[in-house]
Amino acid sequence: MSIEHLYAVPHLTTALSGPLHDIETYLLEQQAEIETWFRQQWLKTPAPFYASVDLRNAGFKLAPVDTNLFPAGFNNLNPAFMTLSIQAVQSVLERICPKAVRILLLPENHTRNQHYLESLATLQEIITKAGFEIRIGSLLPELEEKLTINLPSGRKLLLEPIQRQGNKVKIDDYEPCLVLLNNDLSSGRPEILENLEQMILPPLELGWSNRLKSDHFTEYHRATKEFSTLTGIDPWLITPLFCNCGKLDFMKREGEDCLAENVDRMLVEIQKKYDEYHISKPPFVIVKADSGTYGMGIMTIHSGAEVRELNRKQRTRMAKSKGGQIVTEVLIQEGVYTFETWGDQQSVAEPVVYMVDHFVVGGFYRVHTERGANENLNAPGMHFEPLAFAETCNTPDSNKAPDACPNRFYAYGVIARLALLAAAREHTPPDWISPAQLHSL
Repeated sequence: MSIEHLYAVPHLTTALSGPLHDIETYLLEQQAEIETWFRQQWLKTPAPFYASVDLRNAGFKLAPVDTNLFPAGFNNLNPAFMTLSIQAVQSVLERICPKAVRILLLPENHTRNQHYLESLATLQEIITKAGFEIRIGSLLPELEEKLTINLPSGRKLLLEPIQRQGNKVKIDDYEPCLVLLNNDLSSGRPEILENLEQMILPPLELGWSNRLKSDHFTEYHRATKEFSTLTGIDPWLITPLFCNCGKLDFMKREGEDCLAENVDRMLVEIQKKYDEYHISKPPFVIVKADSGTYGMGIMTIHSGAEVRELNRKQRTRMAKSKGGQIVTEVLIQEGVYTFETWGDQQSVAEPVVYMVDHFVVGGFYRVHTERGANENLNAPGMHFEPLAFAETCNTPDSNKAPDACPNRFYAYGVIARLALLAAAREHTPPDWISPAQLHSL
């Protein structure tokens, strides 16, 4: 594998790169202070077990637009750097559960999504190579017998029904030390997992049945204000503005006026910043469900009038999120352009950074040939280009230009870790761990 391939990076197709160049310069000049600050933050608020962060690079702005605490897509990471994931898993489990030997992995209820199942197989491989026993359970109520699934990669997955005995879950005579969730709980918290003696990571409270994106970005705003005090960066350059409004019903058109008014208000605020930085592009917002994932319940809006003019098909698409959950609350988020393009077709691309504990372990570009620079790329038709975030996210090169591959990747890693810190602060460890679990440690 060539160095050129390992450090491949999309072309940044914009002349509006001055502010971002400044951001990268700041980060490079203050790397020691930044890493010291992060180390202090992780001591106060340990990171979640794992996470992925979607970033958008507009040239004039670099910001996260989503943080997933139950990431799929491990199969899209560069396999040359799997050792980073293995070492990170060893580190986090030695810290939080040093007696752990056996792990029960509980995935999403997908048995036909081959891409997700390949991710699950990769995650199982990482944990096995980290030195732990791991078996994959299932929350599917109809799964009564073991199910072997053959994957396109030639690997096999064995899904097994779980049982509850007292305050523990197990598979037959396999009693895990901890339960690792790779299910975002969009459909609710399974009763079988409530009040367990075994540690659950991430905790149930961080599933989409409890968590709100607006809470996450509130914490992210706080974190970036602290970070900007350290670095001197205008927080807006690394932060999407956002707001939300009260309950709404897309099908009954209830709450429509509130949504439209907030969209217009947000666009005015964005335009003020665009004027400040002499940005000629038209501002836009993203309206999306305040909980949930998989790129569902998302639309790009350029005016409040567009909200009032949604047709029935558009309202139906916004009315439900993953698992058929009814959308009653939305996040109105500043739209961040992506001016990175990939390949001869100059397809729009956005970086996705993966972390285990507080370590950046990899990433990839999400690429879409049929979407524009102001659209959601997490949609059918996307594909992934793995990147070597491994060394470059942690080791910038001061001898190269700020937007050179290693330095741009370092910037990605810094912003992704800010989002990770915000996620950690959403629900701090003392609340994660019950007295029984503390005693077991």
